[in-house]
Amino acid sequence: MQISLDSPASALQPLSPYYSQVARIEHPDGSALLFVSGQIAEGATLTEQTRGVFETLTALLEAHGAGLADVVNIRTYLTDISRLDEYGAVRREFLTGTPPTSMTFEAARLFRPEALVEVEVVAAVPAR
Repeated sequence: MQISLDSPASALQPLSPYYSQVARIEHPDGSALLFVSGQIAEGATLTEQTRGVFETLTALLEAHGAGLADVVNIRTYLTDISRLDEYGAVRREFLTGTPPTSMTFEAARLFRPEALVEVEVVAAVPAR
């Protein structure tokens, strides 16, 4: 098993130099698990921020030979859980196959005061 940590140049860079965006755990058969740090995005509305988050997640996964179809777990943090339907509508645009396991939380505040949503994922990448 080999573990690597990175912030791929092909995706938006993290807002802080104190964490990596992706932890890749490679297995001897070439399969891997990807743990993607929580992502936030700019935007005036929850819809805009959610779309930006999923675009960033897509870029981070693609940099490791994966896609949203490989996501097996998703954790979402919303600053207002009553807006779950609004978030869910955008999420369904991006996650179109069998839904992954999921947890959604309401958080009083996120990393940036203007952030309304933060999402982290785990993806399973099959052997090539």
